[in-house]
Amino acid sequence: MVQVLLSGIVAMVVSIALGPKFIAFLRTNEFGQQIRAEGPSGHLVKQGTPTMGGLLVMVSMAIPFLIFSGRTVQGLTVLFVTLASAAVGFVDDWMKITRRRSLGLAGRWKLVMLALITSVVGVVTYKQGFETSVYLPLVDVNVQLSYFWYGLLFLMIAGATNGVNLTDGLDGLAAGTVTIALFTYTAIAVVAWIVSGGRTSGDPASLDLAVLGAALIGGSVGFLWFNAFPAQIFMGDTGSMGLGGALAAFAIMTKTELLLLLIGGVFLIETMSVILQVGSYRLLGRRVFLMAPIHHHFEMKAWSEARIMVRFWILAVILCACAFVLYYRFFENFAG
Repeated sequence: MVQVLLSGIVAMVVSIALGPKFIAFLRTNEFGQQIRAEGPSGHLVKQGTPTMGGLLVMVSMAIPFLIFSGRTVQGLTVLFVTLASAAVGFVDDWMKITRRRSLGLAGRWKLVMLALITSVVGVVTYKQGFETSVYLPLVDVNVQLSYFWYGLLFLMIAGATNGVNLTDGLDGLAAGTVTIALFTYTAIAVVAWIVSGGRTSGDPASLDLAVLGAALIGGSVGFLWFNAFPAQIFMGDTGSMGLGGALAAFAIMTKTELLLLLIGGVFLIETMSVILQVGSYRLLGRRVFLMAPIHHHFEMKAWSEARIMVRFWILAVILCACAFVLYYRFFENFAG
């Protein structure tokens, strides 16, 4: 447990310590956010705010993980998905910056890259003998998906990365919500480690996941120090896709696929709001929300950014608490 705490503390200290110089570097090189013209008019003042802050989270997370982890297959797999997804986001951010517009990497190429990441995860889980079933806690049933489970992995990774990306539209919203979700997965890993024997004979993979989760929390909290309203830096697609990939990978490695719907519930709501908005407009010629994703709807209703952020954080806490209760109640079934 000591290494879990140290991992989080070191990541946070590194993130906060490097933050000012990193922000200054981005400003000097004019690596600023490009704001969509069709977005809320109040966001135009954010044009040029340094972006790609996800790099700060990734660096501050990787250092303590490599120091304190046992480098198990499960831990390294989550690290791989996190960094690989962040790399996809970095390409997107770089294209936006160099082209000086809000559109970057085409969606189809993002999906291709995420499919390649998923294929690596699929090979790892196959060789590690992962069960290709999904446990449904309330009905106490294991649904065998066979080869369709590997398709589910892609949906989880693609869905989580894009969900966090859509949520990253207000200062502190995505960073805070992701931190709450990561705290839940870290708690899940700690419980699994303690039940498996703790310091005497605990599962090293669970401990590794807890160390990585703590490192991501520390890095995200340090980033939030500068991203809180009014933001000095944005995480960009580098951060949102990297952190989204981490959530999906944690769900896969802990065999809590269904709980991702609750732990990432805010991101699911944001994604569904866009789907409903687009579908309603194409089919009925009318919009469900004033603007999508849904956090912009509340902006258009004159809610302040801080008000929206805090209420979304509260919703995330409620959903994550429900997920953790389900995990704890049906622990033996999730643990296999």
